[in-house]
Amino acid sequence: MQTTIKAAAKVNLILDLTAVLENGYHSIYTVMQSVGLYDTVTLKLNDSGKIKLSCSLPYIPTTNKNTAYKAAEYFFEYIGDTVHGADIYIDKLIPVQAGMAGGSADAAAVIKGLNHLFDNRLSEDEMYQLGEKVGADVPFCIAGGTRLCLNKGEVMAKLPDLPECYIVIVKPEQGVSTKAAYANFDAAEWIRHPDNEGFLFAATQQDLKTMCYKASNVFEQVVEVSDRVKIKAIMRNHNAMMAMMTGSGTAVFGIFEKEKDAKKCADALRDKFRYVFETVPVKKSVEVVE
Repeated sequence: MQTTIKAAAKVNLILDLTAVLENGYHSIYTVMQSVGLYDTVTLKLNDSGKIKLSCSLPYIPTTNKNTAYKAAEYFFEYIGDTVHGADIYIDKLIPVQAGMAGGSADAAAVIKGLNHLFDNRLSEDEMYQLGEKVGADVPFCIAGGTRLCLNKGEVMAKLPDLPECYIVIVKPEQGVSTKAAYANFDAAEWIRHPDNEGFLFAATQQDLKTMCYKASNVFEQVVEVSDRVKIKAIMRNHNAMMAMMTGSGTAVFGIFEKEKDAKKCADALRDKFRYVFETVPVKKSVEVVE
């Protein structure tokens, strides 16, 4: 038995860190948005009881350090199946160390895909719980769309769909580890926090203009990305409604009201950067395609 899953990237429309929890995790306040940039994950059940992972990018780890591998381990453990294993192949398009949840999306695809192969044995809530064990962004990557995410990210509330718009994403060559980004945040003497409530109200009203005005990412204050200022300037010069880093970086995205502005911006950015993507918001994060 085999299935193929599309796994969408995400961007953070607003991102704040509001507290440090007793377990050492940071409590986050963020609105995540699925975008039409996908990894493709192919799953095939085997009778060896082993998980075999391969990837289109040779530098991606294929051991149990990979979130997709962990997701498969947890799934088989959860359903009590010691007979089956899975052959997993990831065709990666979502850039790594970008703040776009590429690894979490792959893990979500594995959970969703295996659940499909096992006749949807797990409920949606059980998949979220399983995803949370793998990583903080995995529950959102299973749920997808536009969602307010709190605590570690596993507490979610669905929001109205983002109004029609166009998104340009640039991944600079530089990467930043999530661990280092959080350490920089903890070391900062002072942080300017965004207007979370104002942003949320605008999101509930589908007021894209106000959302873009209030959009903010606290990691921009503590994570240095050499090309970020240049990228954001180019986006602004092409009528971006907002331009901001996503997650802990280093990808930068802009939201555009008009498709022609987004296309012109993407063309200008491709003259200077290797990884430039044109996309739109999407309502689903993981989809079974076959």
